[in-house]
Amino acid sequence: MTQFAYAAAGLSLPHSSRTQSGMGAPVARQDLQPGDLVYYYSPVSHIGLYIGNGQMVHASVSSRPVAVTSVDMPGYAGARRPTA
Repeated sequence: MTQFAYAAAGLSLPHSSRTQSGMGAPVARQDLQPGDLVYYYSPVSHIGLYIGNGQMVHASVSSRPVAVTSVDMPGYAGARRPTA
């Protein structure tokens, strides 16, 4: 999902959430901005797109559609701001 969203904005991301979690600049939780990648678990195995107001959009599991949830779900491991 994040790969598709960034492609629409003209930025190429790799498919792997773990690889995406190393792109761009790290962002502190309190400095998140819409468009930042938020990632979960160690090693990283899940990633979402921050949309503001403490919320993110992510593809939670294959049997459910894309969901909007709190960025503070269990397993939060950090955030990055990819750049062109």
